[in-house]
Amino acid sequence: MTTLTATEARKSLYGLLDDVADSHMSVQITGKRNSAVLVSKDDWQAIQETLFLTSIRGMRKSIQSGMRTPVSKCDKDLNW
Repeated sequence: MTTLTATEARKSLYGLLDDVADSHMSVQITGKRNSAVLVSKDDWQAIQETLFLTSIRGMRKSIQSGMRTPVSKCDKDLNW
C-alpha cells in the first residue's frame, strides 16, 4: 500500500482519486494527529457488502459450498 502525507495527498488529490479507482489499490494518508485510507467507492461498497453477507449466520458456509458446486450441477431452468 502506498503511503503519503496529508500534504502530499492534498497536492495530487484528483490524480489519487483516479489512480485508486483505476488500480483498486488503496492509499494510506498520514497526518500529524491521525491516519486514514483512501479506497474507491466501488471497492468500499464491495467491502461493505462482504461484511454484511458474512455477518449473516451460515452465509459464509453457504457461499463456500456454492463456489464448490460445478456449473453442470446448477439448475439451468431458473427464471432470473
